[in-house]
Amino acid sequence: DVVETQEHYKSRWRSIWIMYLTMFLSSVGFSIVIMSVWPYLQKIDPTADASFLGWIIASYSIGQMVASPLFGFWSNYRPRREPLVVSTAISVAANCLYAYVHVPHSHNKYYMLTARALVGFGAGNVAVVRSYIAGATSLTERTSAMANTSACQAVGFILGPVFQTCFTLIGEEGITWKLVHLQLNMYTAPVLFGALLGVTNIILIFAIFRDHRVDDMGRQCKSINFEGEESGVLDQDAEGNVDHVAVVAINFLFFVILFVFAVFETIATPLTMDMYSWTRKEAVFYNGIILSVVGIESVIVFLVVKTLSKKTGERAILHGGLLIVLVGFFILLPWGKKLPNIQWQEIKNNSIPRTISTEMLMPFWSLQAMQLPSNHTVEPVGCPVTQSWCLNTPMIYLAQYISSDILIGLGYPVCNVMSYTLYSKILGPKPQGVYMGWLTASGSGARILGPVFVSQIYTHLGPRWAFSLICGVVVVSLLLLEIVYKRLIAFSVRYGRMQE
Repeated sequence: DVVETQEHYKSRWRSIWIMYLTMFLSSVGFSIVIMSVWPYLQKIDPTADASFLGWIIASYSIGQMVASPLFGFWSNYRPRREPLVVSTAISVAANCLYAYVHVPHSHNKYYMLTARALVGFGAGNVAVVRSYIAGATSLTERTSAMANTSACQAVGFILGPVFQTCFTLIGEEGITWKLVHLQLNMYTAPVLFGALLGVTNIILIFAIFRDHRVDDMGRQCKSINFEGEESGVLDQDAEGNVDHVAVVAINFLFFVILFVFAVFETIATPLTMDMYSWTRKEAVFYNGIILSVVGIESVIVFLVVKTLSKKTGERAILHGGLLIVLVGFFILLPWGKKLPNIQWQEIKNNSIPRTISTEMLMPFWSLQAMQLPSNHTVEPVGCPVTQSWCLNTPMIYLAQYISSDILIGLGYPVCNVMSYTLYSKILGPKPQGVYMGWLTASGSGARILGPVFVSQIYTHLGPRWAFSLICGVVVVSLLLLEIVYKRLIAFSVRYGRMQE
């Protein structure tokens, strides 16, 4: 066995911190423009409608779903610096493309679609980040490192819209650099800032990042993608087969976890507008506050779960997290007798006011920019009569909604961290790039299907059907977890090399 030197330990953790930064920047790249995509799209291409906006939002997840297994496979056989630098460079180039989508004379919306898909493709490096952290930490370090990674991701999602808000001070016109056809305004400044962060990340990867690998007990090992600068011994404990039943089970559980959270995130605006007669502006403002608080709650949970898992183990915490999510959605079921206010279409000034769109192939914040026709002074509010369930489905009280937000904000981060941690431990010392790629792809697929589920089930059948089906899916997940519970153990424990 090769004992890890102090120098190796410091270099290993410096590299892990660079991975934390990469994860943070990846999530910032998604969220920093999400609030301004719709008005920018309308500005550069008036032919784009709300359904096309849905494709632009989904393109990020589609790009990430395609790229994750590819970058993961690459990282298994080559130095990880290569896929990390290439993926980050793709994101930088995509952000620059986004800043120039106003230049072409036609088809601008397709350039924007391409730019967002490429940003998502670059974000496929999440699989490389997770696989590196799994291979560069011992079993005792793993949960804490995975929790820190998820916390950095959550902070990125929270701070992205904050950065966007700061850049709104530049205004819609901003300044123009005619020599290079660059418009620096509230729409382009955030992506250019994201590109600058990406370049900084590439520099830090070259300057600080090193390919380290330790076994489950923390002993220094040579990596398959060995660069020639680290010392160590080949890991003999990598012998043995991965439990693929456990692998498939975690992939399914992770899909469900991200699916239900995507539904929760997407349904916030239409649900509150229908139930509480909120205007678009009120729904976006209040839900923005609620989801910001949920984000902060998640970061706190990420930090607490590191300590809690040492006492109870990851499986028990995952079980508890799923139960909390189940209770959160069960609370949302309509139980009372009071019906929501109905939004009737009234004829005013010889025109019919536009009813609020419930096509939800987009996250909640995307709706904030949808405008009423200029000749309407009063925005119709309430549950649209075009949704037939509004006439016979009881309303969901605000206390139910807030309680559900708190519980889902508690259960989701617990399930997220435990899934990644258990997954990396089940895979053991073998290269995890491809496996992590499939797990990331599962999450991306869930984020694509979640809004589609909402747009169909909620709009046509109402909240009772939507939330009942979600509860059913979570119950199935809990049953699956019970079935495979004993198989969700670390690779080294399974082969008797370590005690559980």
